[in-house]
Amino acid sequence: MLRTRLLLVAAMFAAMGMSARADDTDDFLNPENWQGRADLFKIDAKAKTIVGETMEDPKYNTFFCTKKNYGDFELSFKVKLHGGVGNSGFQIRSALKDDKKFVVQGPQVDIGKGYWGSLYGEGVGGMMKASSPETIKKAVKESEFNDYKIVAKGTKITITINGETMVDADFPKLPGKDAKPAPSEGIIALQVHAGYPKMKVEVTDIKFTDLSKK
Repeated sequence: MLRTRLLLVAAMFAAMGMSARADDTDDFLNPENWQGRADLFKIDAKAKTIVGETMEDPKYNTFFCTKKNYGDFELSFKVKLHGGVGNSGFQIRSALKDDKKFVVQGPQVDIGKGYWGSLYGEGVGGMMKASSPETIKKAVKESEFNDYKIVAKGTKITITINGETMVDADFPKLPGKDAKPAPSEGIIALQVHAGYPKMKVEVTDIKFTDLSKK
């Protein structure tokens, strides 16, 4: 009987710890944790939503960036490219290279026609791992909301869309001739892509867990 009670108490404390981890989302989405072009990006922490929208071609890829760095994490959300137009993506473990234009470099989890779910090296040598066209066709609803999940743990990156695994591999190095080690931490950032007169990416139902916490 005593052993059973101890197990129940342990389970209660474990559940409390799990619920406490939900606070990561509130901290992650705190508007004070984000920076970028205010004319292009809006964040609603209460609704757990970020929107990036252009009314003309910005002429360069620009990003809505966290101020904090993150290492291991889980990030899930629903995302829609309105009208299926445009290209976006979440930078992970990346670096801010221009704090005026909010240009970044590093691994990017892609959101866009033909590239959904791929891992791309923004400014660091190109594609790291492309999703297969067959899997994209099977998984993605081009003009609707899609359930997206990113898990970064150690060198392993796992990307799923609507329950389909797009990428699941180790990435110890960045692409390119230099083959530099992949960063173990960095900012997270949402992209609006150059080349589109108008585009709108809407990310909602955002949930974030910082796996680096001890």
